[in-house]
Amino acid sequence: MSLKYQSDVDEIHHDSDAGTNAHAPESQRLPVYTIILLACIAAVMAAELAFGLDPSILQAGFVKRAFTTHHEYWRILTGAALHGSLLHVAMNGYAFYSFGRLFEMLANRAHLAIVFLLSAIGGGFLSLVMLPDGISVGASGGIVGLISYLAVYAFRRRQFISPEFRKNLLINIGFILVFGLVLYQKIDNYGHIGGLIVGAVYGFVQIPSDEYVDPREAGPVTEVFGLIALGTYIATSLFSIFLISK
Repeated sequence: MSLKYQSDVDEIHHDSDAGTNAHAPESQRLPVYTIILLACIAAVMAAELAFGLDPSILQAGFVKRAFTTHHEYWRILTGAALHGSLLHVAMNGYAFYSFGRLFEMLANRAHLAIVFLLSAIGGGFLSLVMLPDGISVGASGGIVGLISYLAVYAFRRRQFISPEFRKNLLINIGFILVFGLVLYQKIDNYGHIGGLIVGAVYGFVQIPSDEYVDPREAGPVTEVFGLIALGTYIATSLFSIFLISK
């Protein structure tokens, strides 16, 4: 998935109120969860290159017949850790870093891990329902979920977010859908749509519309679920590498 994105902080108005974290210490602004998740994706890609892309995808990709017939339910997760080529992982990695960094500036990083994991799973399930055959790989569903969450954020807290920023997000979403339709034979558009829906629903439920509520704050329960989601993807990546190396 290739995305055009302007990530300049000056697209967002009223830095501290909007939750850009512009005045926070550098250690707090570092997109820690984004970096960890990207490191997982990079490690899995390295294993794929070492052991061969095609064998790796068959071993650990989201092979839908294996998911349904052989009850290999873990494939819906491992499929979101694998990628089909260096170009594929480079485009997804760039998009993930761009939007993940922004996400961690605007909201609590625990939500990033939760949205990414749930959107990847949601995209996988919609793809399974609509395209029950074939193989899908890539973190695109989770990444699109981050984008739709940010779009909901931009509209729910529109008093702090510039119209240009909201427009850019909508353009990105439209581009993803059109790009998927044009290249439908190579791109799992249903995986994108499923992730888009999950991220948007999570955003509507979680993002406060009250301007006096800091969206970066999260209770201990959310923090724990964020760690669980992060740990799940780390474990998925390690399991993927194990399967690839067999």
